[in-house]
Amino acid sequence: MSQIPEDAPERCPVCETVYESISEHDEGLMVGLNDNERYRRVCFEPHETDDEAWIRFYHHTHEQAASN
Repeated sequence: MSQIPEDAPERCPVCETVYESISEHDEGLMVGLNDNERYRRVCFEPHETDDEAWIRFYHHTHEQAASN
């Protein structure tokens, strides 16, 4: 399952850069960014929500990733 967290920070805690969107996942997933027109980088952060392990994805556009 995935969700958008209500307590999302303004900046990515991994690279300290702004991001375009965030998602939070509690099960297996796959990431492939080869030649992605929208996102240049996705940072991953383990997170606990309601006492359950999740992982947050911070999606950075090409412009946002170039600023860091």
